[in-house]
Amino acid sequence: MNIRIVIHVLGILLMLEAVGLAVPFMISLHCGEKAASAFGASILISLITGFCLSRIPVLHKKIKIRESFCIVSFSWIFVSIIGALPFFLSGSIPSFIDAFFETVSGFTTTGATIINDVESLPYGILFWRSFTHWIGGMGILVFTVAILPALGAGTFQIFKAEAPGPIAGKIVPRIRDTAKFLYITYIGLTLLEIILLKLGGMNLFESTLHTFGTVGTGGFSVRNSNIAAYKSPYIHIVISIFMILSGTSFALYYGLLKKKWREILNHEELRLYMLIIIGSVILIALNIHGSIYKSIGTSLQHALFHVSSIITTTAYTTVDLNQWPTFSKIILFLLMLLGGCAGSTAGGFKIIRALILLRLIKREFLKLLHPRAIIHIKIGDRTLSGDVLAAISSFSALYFLMIFLGALFISLEGVDLLSAFSASISALANVGIGFDFVGTSQTYGSFSAQSKLFLSGLMLLGRLELFTVILLFSPAFWKNK
Repeated sequence: MNIRIVIHVLGILLMLEAVGLAVPFMISLHCGEKAASAFGASILISLITGFCLSRIPVLHKKIKIRESFCIVSFSWIFVSIIGALPFFLSGSIPSFIDAFFETVSGFTTTGATIINDVESLPYGILFWRSFTHWIGGMGILVFTVAILPALGAGTFQIFKAEAPGPIAGKIVPRIRDTAKFLYITYIGLTLLEIILLKLGGMNLFESTLHTFGTVGTGGFSVRNSNIAAYKSPYIHIVISIFMILSGTSFALYYGLLKKKWREILNHEELRLYMLIIIGSVILIALNIHGSIYKSIGTSLQHALFHVSSIITTTAYTTVDLNQWPTFSKIILFLLMLLGGCAGSTAGGFKIIRALILLRLIKREFLKLLHPRAIIHIKIGDRTLSGDVLAAISSFSALYFLMIFLGALFISLEGVDLLSAFSASISALANVGIGFDFVGTSQTYGSFSAQSKLFLSGLMLLGRLELFTVILLFSPAFWKNK
């Protein structure tokens, strides 16, 4: 294990976080807020700690698989610890465990919150809270790879360890160019949505922060009533569209740039993603029409918004979902489990895994009819290897096991069965909301400190897709060859 390169990269990352903290620091200074001193102290702690760690001599910069897993896991933990300091030092969140929970929820783009009155928070704190979504959406280390060519060899291992989805690959031959393209696209979507929301009547500050939550698929709002505070159908539709765009694989935007229309139209994961969205919107709209809303247009609008919000794990809301019929809530519950496309900013199980599992099931039926047949599973023109299929099957088993274990732990809080499973899925799938006790009108503030730390761990596991973090607990991982 090349522990020196791990420490070196952590140091660089903490210094970069200090740069990120400078933006809300300047906002707080401009607004004359007391939180400015908390940001100043946090920046100093981040810079000094990062500088000291980055000065550790590195004998060689080659990053292998074990180093990449350590870098990714520890980076997200340390960045969250430093990121929690402004909340804690400013007094906006008096408990450090609560501040850590809020920060992990931000960086992992979960959007679960312990804050009951967000409108009382200083502007600098509100900006940092939503900015964590934007930073974490594309990936903390993808940004580092994009801007630091001197990071060292083996950056593709870091990219793979942090990338959401079962099959990580480069969009262009050089991994740094891939990271750059991802961020250029990300910034482009961000600027476009800010402009469109501003045209819809939001002020610039709120447009920016809600855009961070949309393109990062996070869900933190600056209003206590979330997006319900804005009665404009235009705003609801704009956010719905950008949630769907952000839940789409960013590799497809490169295809758009290169005018590979046939490749995009034949992209199986995208087709299933859109089919699920359209089907769910129609079913929910028909279910809530008449019983909840008199107008079919209003029913379609709210159905589109919440299907887009839940499947992309953004969890913005315009209504209290606990008031919807059971049929609609079950559909949304299944969408919570499913999540968006691989290579997007969305969390969840991922559409591509569900598609592959369906084809594995189909293959088993065919093999019963034709025992000697050799049946390959393909995604597009690509035949999936046995290793990939085994990895997806293992991930699936572990994913659902963690949901059950999470629900079991949360049940110790004395909540009902649906609330326990909602909280577990909400954290692991990085959704942020659930039903009943963790519904759209509730926060996680009433959970115990132990449960908040446990849910924080689930959020990190979900964002880094389980194996990256769990592997660190294996004794074999730390043994020298």
